[in-house]
Amino acid sequence: MTVLSIRDLTIRIAGRPLLDGANLQIDDGRKVGLVGRNGAGKSTLLRAITRDLQPDGGDIRLAARARMAHVAQEAPGGDECLLDVVLAADTERSALLAEAETAADPARLAEIHERLIAIRADSAPARAGAVLSGLGFDAAAQARPSREFSGGWRMRVALARALFLEPELLLLDEPTNHLDLEATMWLESWLQRFAGAAIVVSHDRGLLERCVDSIAHLDQRKITLYQGNFATFVRMRAERAAQQAAANERIAAERAHIQSFIDRFRYKASKARQAQSRIKALERMPAIEAVVEDHPVRFAFPAPEELAPPILSLNGCSVGYGGPPILRNLTLRLDQDDRIALLGANGNGKSTLAKLLAGRLTAEGGTQFRNQRLRVGYFAQHQAEELDLNGTPLTHMQAALPKATETQCRSQLARFGLDADRADNRITALSGGEKARLLLALTTRDAPQLLILDEPTNHLDIDAREALVKALADYNGAVVLITHDPHLVELAADRLWLVADGSVTAFDGDLDDYRALLAERARGGPRTDAADTRAGARRERAGTRVATAPLRARLKEVEAALDKLSREDSLIEKRLSDPATYSRFKPEDITWANTRRAAIAKDVATLEEEWLDLSAQLDAA
Repeated sequence: MTVLSIRDLTIRIAGRPLLDGANLQIDDGRKVGLVGRNGAGKSTLLRAITRDLQPDGGDIRLAARARMAHVAQEAPGGDECLLDVVLAADTERSALLAEAETAADPARLAEIHERLIAIRADSAPARAGAVLSGLGFDAAAQARPSREFSGGWRMRVALARALFLEPELLLLDEPTNHLDLEATMWLESWLQRFAGAAIVVSHDRGLLERCVDSIAHLDQRKITLYQGNFATFVRMRAERAAQQAAANERIAAERAHIQSFIDRFRYKASKARQAQSRIKALERMPAIEAVVEDHPVRFAFPAPEELAPPILSLNGCSVGYGGPPILRNLTLRLDQDDRIALLGANGNGKSTLAKLLAGRLTAEGGTQFRNQRLRVGYFAQHQAEELDLNGTPLTHMQAALPKATETQCRSQLARFGLDADRADNRITALSGGEKARLLLALTTRDAPQLLILDEPTNHLDIDAREALVKALADYNGAVVLITHDPHLVELAADRLWLVADGSVTAFDGDLDDYRALLAERARGGPRTDAADTRAGARRERAGTRVATAPLRARLKEVEAALDKLSREDSLIEKRLSDPATYSRFKPEDITWANTRRAAIAKDVATLEEEWLDLSAQLDAA
């Protein structure tokens, strides 16, 4: 059965067309990820589906008697407790219960009770409580008035209301933006079990790969539906672009051949008929389609100075905000090659730990070591609120680097995709993603050895998130991550710390183990043998990393030496291949250059042999 049908949809915003004759059909149970560039019109399309926006043309039809639910833009904030706020989302249940209190007609009362049974009204409180619990609200929190919670937590309540309804069509617009990693994992498992149809707008690649079975790509004012998850979509798009490029090459070659004939024989009487025939053939040929490719997004962190390990250590420290400590007895160590992600629900102290490591909070008791030359880059989303709205990215960078030239400031901004035009835009004109890029540029301006990233991806699109992953892979400093994005954790972190119950401990396992642990806790069961086995393997890998650290360090030195020799050899070769060199330099200089090239070749051979030996040792470890 078709739940939603969109035909020839046209939407214009301020005269600019976002959709022009777009079509989409979603069947019962189908989960569709809606993707596209920022500003393509994804959220606008959802508003049209919910009737909050009137399209300029076309038709949007929801199946008869199908219920639709979406997350309200405004979070509830009244005196009702959270559980009642969620239960009230089912307006039919509320109306029937109210009518049952006053109904006098036995026949009508029977109808009401039959309908209440059909919609599972008796189990509604348990179902609502389970949704709230999955989104991070314990039993005590569920009994508190919604006005006592911050805006981010109230947005979770708005999400809970939509999920609780279990409608035939669910619309979600960036549902993980206000969630921590634990709630994101719960939402993924909920969506996998959800029996209805869903449209999910998200930049969370993990969510799009694990929870949807189709991708609707909004591009060039049209919607193209691809079967499969996001990884399948990326592969199919690449294949389609390659096929289109090949077809364009064939058409261009044929056009050139026909045009050549026309140009040669257009004015020869004997060939006039053939030339006219070729002109008509040229007019009938299909136009060369543009291969639309997104501009590649690249981030680059400045290379930090190398410090001796450890760069930072804590022994028996506590930290808080003047009252009882939030975290106690912290005994931790950071080396420059560490990549650590923090696990734990919001409110457990992850951001507090980040501020302590960044030097924004002072440790209480215990001992702390911090390398005197250690520079820390600290990124937090709330810093976007501290930007000068009348300033520009360039003026912010100039204020942060008062001794740098304008060219140097622009170069640092360009590392994060803020080109000349964007660098001069006022902050008020920047998108959320552009502000996040500016914060990353400011965070890394002095090449820190330790990078602390607290929810860096909230406003980054999929391409920018992939660029961040690649930049972190190339970065030669330590990284501490707080993120709700499992994809980023899996690709950028190789150690996990669990922040819970006022302490920070190493988590022996990976995200699959952590998912299993959360599921076991929800069931009240013990840790499984499979999880213990994976944890053992994790400890073994960690031990191997420590044992092979000298090998990896030497391998980096060899690679750097090879790169330096290669550049020197290329420079000498370029000069020797220039005839002017022999008139400008003495013969002995030419002899020295040839001798130096021979020495370089010998050194390269020695280093390559050592590189192969080191690589073999690392493979065997």
